[in-house]
Amino acid sequence: MRIVHVIEPFASGVAVFVKSLAESMPGDLHIVIHGERQQVMSANDVKQIFPKENVRFIRWKSAQRSIHPFKDLLALKELHYILNRLTKRGFVDAVHLHSSKSGLLGRLACRLAGIKNVIYTPNGAPFLSNDNPVLNLLLKQVERFGNKMGGKVVCCSASELAEYQKLGIAATYINNGVAIGNSKLSIVNRGVDRKFTVITTGRIETQKNPALFNSIASFLEDYDQIEFIWAGDGQARNLLNSKNITVTGWLGPKAVMDLVSSADIFISTSQFEGLSFSVLEALALKKPVLLSDCVGNRDIVRSGLNGDVFKNEIEGIGKILHYFNNQEMLDVMGQYSLNICEKDFNVDLNLKGYRTVYHIPEQKEEERYLAGVN
Repeated sequence: MRIVHVIEPFASGVAVFVKSLAESMPGDLHIVIHGERQQVMSANDVKQIFPKENVRFIRWKSAQRSIHPFKDLLALKELHYILNRLTKRGFVDAVHLHSSKSGLLGRLACRLAGIKNVIYTPNGAPFLSNDNPVLNLLLKQVERFGNKMGGKVVCCSASELAEYQKLGIAATYINNGVAIGNSKLSIVNRGVDRKFTVITTGRIETQKNPALFNSIASFLEDYDQIEFIWAGDGQARNLLNSKNITVTGWLGPKAVMDLVSSADIFISTSQFEGLSFSVLEALALKKPVLLSDCVGNRDIVRSGLNGDVFKNEIEGIGKILHYFNNQEMLDVMGQYSLNICEKDFNVDLNLKGYRTVYHIPEQKEEERYLAGVN
């Protein structure tokens, strides 16, 4: 099977998601049409994480993050050209669109190219990303319009699915997943003479709410035994100015996993998520998780067992102090995290489900057979 992936934000969680799909289906060819966010990570660096045997890349040169009618029209024209060329050469069995910009332009381009086997995974509902109700309303209408262009909407968490159903959009979901075995290998001892460490990972951007992370850390500045780590980087790095926060910058995957392994708890202050791979990796590494009560995050926590959700700064601070004063319970909570990950967020059980979603219609198989006979 030949699956074409269209990705505008070729970085972070979306890239990890597509990489996981390619690794889960090694017998299929994955063609990745991608943009680039140079300020986050170069496309060449992102490509290094992908398997080489079954993945090929095509640069989508005119794709860019911001909304710009003229540039978006150019991006649509270029994407239609690429898809049309691949279709004529027999390289398209299914097209999988990742994130909102790719989802809209991709469904338009597929409609123009006559491609009907189209899947769209939002990886975070865009209409949840802004405090501006007018902009959110506009983004909801964009999602409804894109849905009329065809394709299947496959969300990556149950709570994200619920948000799309509220819009009247028929959808389904398949949970994101991580490789349990590989994560277990990176579990390390925390050590005795060390500070109580609260960690998060990923891009420092508005969606991740670094201002809230900073506020929580600032309240605990006078606790010398507690430290905060943000393993990552981004344009909003200046918001992390509390003296007890360490920002590592971009690190390799192994270095990040080792930092998470040696921490006491993993925190997410995100405003919304699809289903964060960073949090799932923390589960696999047996970390208790403290997550903001938002779409995507609330699917991961079994309250009181593997962690908690919090609604505001005060609740977050209270939970951290509770964990700090009751550290003997962290190992038990961490084991629950691993158990939950194995049951609900195992890549071997989850992402392979996309092969069923990608199925080739029987009519197309018949057409191929007849073409071979003739």
